[in-house]
Amino acid sequence: MSLAQADLAATGLSAAPDEVLRPAPTSVLPRALGAIGIAALYGLAFLPNDYWFNAILIPFLIMALAGLGLNLLTGYAGLASLGSGAFMSVGAFATYNLLLRAPALPLAASLILGGGFAAAAGVLFGLPSLRIKGFYLAAATLAAQFFLPWLFNQYGWFSNYTTSGSISAPRLVAFGRDLSHPAGRYLLTLTAVVLLTALARNIVRSQTGRNWMAIRDMETAAAVGGIPVGFNKLAAFAVSSFILGIAGALWAFAYLGTVDASSFDLNRSFTILFIIIIGGMGSIAGAFIGSAFVILLPILISHLAESAFGGAVDAGQLQNLEKILFGSLIVILLIKEPHGLTALAAKFRTRLRQWPLKV
Repeated sequence: MSLAQADLAATGLSAAPDEVLRPAPTSVLPRALGAIGIAALYGLAFLPNDYWFNAILIPFLIMALAGLGLNLLTGYAGLASLGSGAFMSVGAFATYNLLLRAPALPLAASLILGGGFAAAAGVLFGLPSLRIKGFYLAAATLAAQFFLPWLFNQYGWFSNYTTSGSISAPRLVAFGRDLSHPAGRYLLTLTAVVLLTALARNIVRSQTGRNWMAIRDMETAAAVGGIPVGFNKLAAFAVSSFILGIAGALWAFAYLGTVDASSFDLNRSFTILFIIIIGGMGSIAGAFIGSAFVILLPILISHLAESAFGGAVDAGQLQNLEKILFGSLIVILLIKEPHGLTALAAKFRTRLRQWPLKV
């Protein structure tokens, strides 16, 4: 009898040898579907219509990446933040200056270093989390949202002394290939999203991710259990801001082309917060679901209004309609399903597996 079986026998339980000695098998279906999905996304690079890249795919991927960054901080570590847009601006301006002042630096290295500067800013403005939490922490991170864009506007060095204070995308080249065309910018964005999503997934499943969730669920119990709470909080701010910084650089150079500090204002931070609320906090897939909803809903409303009313509806009225729908959905989700559309999809799959039994 093995040691594990002896322990079970001592407790009055029994189990087959395979159940004790062999770990539970994991299905390869989710991994296979994920690989197929990634291959399909790369296959979209051959689309002949640039509209799909510029208006749908690129902004969807970048906002999903930004939502992923905030979800690690808020959804997994339980730390509120309203400074997402500010950390995106740090990544954008840092990457711009690296590409401008160190032209020999590869594009990938510039993006990573830009994310590193954003991570440093995240740690700096995350220091109040060592003493405060909840609403007060959100107010503290709001300081970053006002200070950092002001800093970039106040000192012309960050924008290379342009009169408008804006920065323009440099020539995007990676491994000797020009990525300035829509398909190239899409491939750059997709590759960054795939790599950073894999990084986030591994972190969440690691001891660091378990520490974050323990702090989120009960900080006092986590501290009593020997988890270094302060270090893990700052690590969450660093990783979150790193991802947000790269998302900001991609937003500036792969999507808009020309941005200034106002492109990363408080509205940007609220949009990212809406993404994780709608998609589902504490879920990697929730960032992508929420981003798809935020990006595609305005386009859908615009096309439906054009088809039904022939352009008679004013653009301002359409924007008001979008805000009403977003607000209504957030209120409904917070009341009925605080974990967002991801949780609703999981419940639907459970009911589908148990059909036709009543659940």
